[in-house]
Amino acid sequence: MKEYFRILRFASPYKRQIFLSVLFNILTVVFSLGSITILIPILKVIFDNTTVVAEPERYQGFLHLKSYLESWLNYQITSLSQDMGTQALLLRILGFASLFFLLKNAFRYLAAVYLAFIKNAVERDLRSAIHAKMLDLPLSFFSEKRKGDIIARLTTDIQEVQWALLSSIQRVIQDPLMILLTLFLLIILSPRLTVFVVVLLPITGFVITFIGNTLKKPSKLAKEELGKLLSYIEEHLGGLPIIKSYVAEERIQKSFEASNQRYNHFMNQMLYRRDLSSPVSEALGSFAIIAIIWFGGHLILTSGDLQPEIFITYIALFYQIINPAKSISVAVYDIKRGEASTNRILELLDTPNPLEDKPGARPKNSFDSGLSMEGVYFKYEEQWVLEDFSLEVPKGKTIALVGQSGSGKSTLANLLNRFYDVNRGAIKMDGIDIRELRIKDLRRQIGFISQDAILFNDTIRNNLLLGKPDATDEELEWAARVANAHKFIQAAEQGYDTI
Repeated sequence: MKEYFRILRFASPYKRQIFLSVLFNILTVVFSLGSITILIPILKVIFDNTTVVAEPERYQGFLHLKSYLESWLNYQITSLSQDMGTQALLLRILGFASLFFLLKNAFRYLAAVYLAFIKNAVERDLRSAIHAKMLDLPLSFFSEKRKGDIIARLTTDIQEVQWALLSSIQRVIQDPLMILLTLFLLIILSPRLTVFVVVLLPITGFVITFIGNTLKKPSKLAKEELGKLLSYIEEHLGGLPIIKSYVAEERIQKSFEASNQRYNHFMNQMLYRRDLSSPVSEALGSFAIIAIIWFGGHLILTSGDLQPEIFITYIALFYQIINPAKSISVAVYDIKRGEASTNRILELLDTPNPLEDKPGARPKNSFDSGLSMEGVYFKYEEQWVLEDFSLEVPKGKTIALVGQSGSGKSTLANLLNRFYDVNRGAIKMDGIDIRELRIKDLRRQIGFISQDAILFNDTIRNNLLLGKPDATDEELEWAARVANAHKFIQAAEQGYDTI
């Protein structure tokens, strides 16, 4: 549960909306119960079952609250029916009932509006936080993690948190309050019958909790398999030329279908358990109502401790517990199901970055004399790529590195940009170890051209300005001409502003 509360911290900037949502949920519960308890005076008037009271009892404490309320209600009905007549009184009471129903639904709508704002804002902030973390992590992290798994955390896991965890907020606030206030009213109406009810409720809670605890494992396995599935899709789309050239379509399709089948299996396991919650809760609630009708009928027929209109209202109030109990059971399952996604999101956010600036890192705003690599050693996992490599590159001099594929040429460029750190030795800029420099300052002094052609989903202009956002139009055109790109850019539909 502590992971759940960590996610809820993302809602802390929205305290006003949270307060209003809670307030409107409370008002929804109050007017919902009010619209049911008003049945008592309605039934008393309809069945003419009012005891004539000339003066109400005085309040003598909580233990005598039921007697006081009955006396007060009988006095009000007696007095008003004498003043305006029974039919007019019935219309007035029904008017109040209609007002209660109207206010209940108005407040329920307002509570839902503010909750939707909170849910969407937290989802947006979570997505931004994960994307910022993704941009901050070193390249080594992405060589160990599948891209599809990262995409799954950024999309489906966040949606799962929104659906499963954040959607349960309203249930966690409104439904327990509904149950507690309803139990309070039930105690007032019939303490003996309520003791009978309280004995039945823990049985339902135990069954719900037991089933809910079985959800976490299949949910976690389903999320992990979905990450693999998305990785397969990303790899297969990127490798289509290779797949087709080696006539490997059938083999690749089989590997995809195997992963797809595993995901289907885990989802079925999870959904079978989740969908068991509502029918189990409803069945237990129905058995409880049957038991209450039996015991309440016994009280009416044998001891006369319970009046018929009170008993009818009691059953209507108890029925109000069933839906919140079902809703809480669904919330328990959703929270268990959402824990897997929550853990995956927090795992990514908590991943440390080994390539952060050192305390007191030095600024670097210019490249003055040259670069040097001194006894550099570097390896990926257990395989050495560079061993005791040294090189001097004076400023203004052109150096070409020639070698076989895998000999370390691209690795040198990655090390120079501090995408990775050397295992031994040092790389220096103007005589300063680059590990002592601020990383962003270092990279601003380096022009990096990847072997892969990458265009972001933006205009040609913004793609070209990525390395120098403040470049003028003249500088932009000059760079395009040097790269022999100006003519075909101009030939595009909107020139440099073509997307």
